[in-house]
Amino acid sequence: MVSHQQLAAATHIGMLTRERDTASACAQALDELRRALPLDAATLLSIDPITGAHLQVAGIGYTAMTSESLAAEFVSTPWYANVVRQPLPPSITEDAEDAASGAQRFRNGWFYAERVRPAGFRDALTGALRHDGRLVGLVNVSVEGPGTYDTEARRLLASILPALGVLADPTAHTGDLHDVPADAAANLVTAEGVIGLPGRNPADVLDDDQFGRLVRAFADSDGLRLRLLWPVDRGWRRVVLRRCTVGSPVTRRAVLVSDTPTPLPYGLSPRELEVLTRAARGQTNQAIAQALFLSPRTVHSHIEHLLRKTGCASRAEATALAVRDGVLRPSPEDLAHFVERTGEGQARLW
Repeated sequence: MVSHQQLAAATHIGMLTRERDTASACAQALDELRRALPLDAATLLSIDPITGAHLQVAGIGYTAMTSESLAAEFVSTPWYANVVRQPLPPSITEDAEDAASGAQRFRNGWFYAERVRPAGFRDALTGALRHDGRLVGLVNVSVEGPGTYDTEARRLLASILPALGVLADPTAHTGDLHDVPADAAANLVTAEGVIGLPGRNPADVLDDDQFGRLVRAFADSDGLRLRLLWPVDRGWRRVVLRRCTVGSPVTRRAVLVSDTPTPLPYGLSPRELEVLTRAARGQTNQAIAQALFLSPRTVHSHIEHLLRKTGCASRAEATALAVRDGVLRPSPEDLAHFVERTGEGQARLW
């Protein structure tokens, strides 16, 4: 029967899924798990969505290096498939041989003999963590005494696995943490590749190689945010690039890219948007004309048209509006003029 202390611990772990500080929440979750189950060591592991490696996000009695090394070995064993397949986390205590398949008992296998037993543990529970239908990590609790984790303990851990899955998923709350609109498509972009986000459509702008160059330039800048407009097919997208500053180690080395379909604001034409962007970075009419292969008179006409459309009284007012509201279509070379910064010396992401 579940005790009041176990119920309180499980409830608190569920509440931790709302925390913005993922690392702290994961550590607190293991502390709560220690109140619910006897344990001498525990590890909470997240699967890196790019490399597939198991990374420790919290541990009790395990260093990250030890935990990750053990996980890398364990996932290659037949017992890992057993963990992923079973609805209840398997324990060493109730490690029953499958007579139909002739599967070897875990306690008779090499991993127990060479890794678990020498560490001083006689019983352990391992659970697969899932979120949004995806396998996102593992949790393991170990104890020195034998015969500790019975069916009741397995069921208790199983009831906590969904909350631990949210905590272990490096992408779980990325959009919410960075205030991405509910209807926006979004991805995380790292040096290793693009990561999908739960409940979000992929950002179509990432199909554009030129836009990819812009993301890489942003990652190498000291900027925290960049708002812009970008063409996709025959339409336009309102795009925001954000340097991730909260969340898991995976998300903190990523750029969050979100896009939302939008018409060009103020009825601007694509050419007028391009002229406005170049004006906002301080180029003269002559420089804009040379860059766009236009005559200075044509550029002057575009400036007059965009002033009328935006309701601005001067070129300076229009460029201030462009930067303030992200009415820009920048190139990688423009970023020094347009990225938003708070503080100096921001670390590069890759």
